[in-house]
Amino acid sequence: MNVMDLYKQWSTGISFDLETKAELLAIKDNPDEIRDRFYKELEFGTAGVRGLVGAGTNRMNVYVVRKLSNSIAQYVMSLGIEKPTVMIGYDSRNHSLEFAKEAAAVFAGNGIKVYMHSELCPVPAMSYSIRLLKCTMGVLITASHNPKEYNGYKVFGAVGSQLAPDDIEKIKEILDTLTDYSKIPGFDFEYFSNRGKITKIGVNIKNSYLKTVRRLVIDRNALSINAPKLKLVYTPLHGAGINYVPKLLKRLGFKELYTVKAQMTPDGNFPTVTVPNPEDGSVYELAIKLADEKGADLILATDPDADRAGAAVKNENGEYILLNGNQIGILLLDYIITTRKNKNTMPENPFVVSTVVSTRLTEAICKHHDIEYIDVFTGFKYIGGAINKHEDEGGKSFLFGFEESYGYLPGSYARDKDGIATCVLLAEVAAYYNAKGMNLLQALDEIYAKYGYHYETQVSLVFQGETGLEKSKEIMARLREMKNQISEMPVTNMIDYLASKKYVFGEEPVVVDIEFDKEDVLYYSFGDNWAVVRPSGTEPKIKVYFGAKGEDMDEAKEKAAKIKESVMATIKKLYE
Repeated sequence: MNVMDLYKQWSTGISFDLETKAELLAIKDNPDEIRDRFYKELEFGTAGVRGLVGAGTNRMNVYVVRKLSNSIAQYVMSLGIEKPTVMIGYDSRNHSLEFAKEAAAVFAGNGIKVYMHSELCPVPAMSYSIRLLKCTMGVLITASHNPKEYNGYKVFGAVGSQLAPDDIEKIKEILDTLTDYSKIPGFDFEYFSNRGKITKIGVNIKNSYLKTVRRLVIDRNALSINAPKLKLVYTPLHGAGINYVPKLLKRLGFKELYTVKAQMTPDGNFPTVTVPNPEDGSVYELAIKLADEKGADLILATDPDADRAGAAVKNENGEYILLNGNQIGILLLDYIITTRKNKNTMPENPFVVSTVVSTRLTEAICKHHDIEYIDVFTGFKYIGGAINKHEDEGGKSFLFGFEESYGYLPGSYARDKDGIATCVLLAEVAAYYNAKGMNLLQALDEIYAKYGYHYETQVSLVFQGETGLEKSKEIMARLREMKNQISEMPVTNMIDYLASKKYVFGEEPVVVDIEFDKEDVLYYSFGDNWAVVRPSGTEPKIKVYFGAKGEDMDEAKEKAAKIKESVMATIKKLYE
């Protein structure tokens, strides 16, 4: 069907509810809005689906949830598992519970046993519970840190991580067969719930997860002494961390823990912030005000589904400085390694995983301590995949994994980012340094002085309109052809991960085959410095990452700025 046929079906058809019809009839004189809602369907990607809430095929609503759930149910049944089970959870966003119930009913209606969280469910608790109850798959209704207008449908596999590419393609094939939304069946949640086909899980699973996170503490004896001396402020940004982080921190002895009351109520409108993203410094405004009043040493924040955690540290001048994702990762990694070595609790054959767009300081720290370092692509599905391969199948011990976009995992109990555990461990690190008379910024300076000064920055390019996605693909193709001509600065080598080739440039250029997952990513080395270009895949966006190493931080920043200026000048010519 074309756009107007779809619009007519949704706005007048008997299969669609009155609220949906009213919403669509209100835009009958707005052809651009009609087109935007129906010219495509939401893209099913590595983490599922995410989009604006509203009526239409290009929006998140019960009919889209119904289609997704029926498709995944068919996929689950095709696996031939005798008694398949699916875990369902939801965050604090508007319509999350409604969409979760719709999904649960569809799975139950397809003969699949459903477990459903009875309260707000963070991403790490979702991943953990899937593994604990040995579920076939899981669905979490969340849009992470996106604006309030969004919601999403995040899909997990049996190991608690995002789906593998092969599984995604199989689900897409089923989705493509369900073309008529008016004929996709829905089911009654209460009917299946009353008949035991949907089982709500609550305090026992939650407590099991909380106990697991408490065990992540590296030096419990030192923490029992240091925790009471540290002043903390925490905000869940109206999200799922509310019922987890304060409970854990208090249990671990942080007596001077203060929470931002205005943000301690679950609210999908996120009324105190523009976007509930702990990467955004503006979300800390209320927390900083409280921290100033209490003289807090550290501010912690989690996003609505608590998979990401951010932090702000009070410096010597009493100002609160936001840590970036790489800095948090380095602080955690260095503390985990050095403390485990000092306590002789380092597991056998440890390994650390991070991404090709994250700081190279991770690799330097691991090399210094003779710990295996593994590079993967952006996205926690790759970190989860590395854990599966090297620990579950390879007999090694996963120590820590992180990506620069504020995602961290300090153990193999889950296969996705854990903002809750991050808060706990970062508080432990801060308490340790506080006992030494240092803040985390001073701790970072020590780390840089020991392993090298590294600086990272990035740029996002967004291309507007329906042709935006094609434009981003065209730019990637052009860059691939240009090879080392991306910059006026000499490129020592380039890795084309899509072609599985490494190009080494010199008097006699060499091309080497590499073994790595295939992704549309280009990695450029400028000696010790680097740049990475990658498209979004589902959005008309290209991200460009830069990193540099210097004798001091000023030199590292200067080098990164020069590479950024040169590379962006080349890319700019390709889209102007």
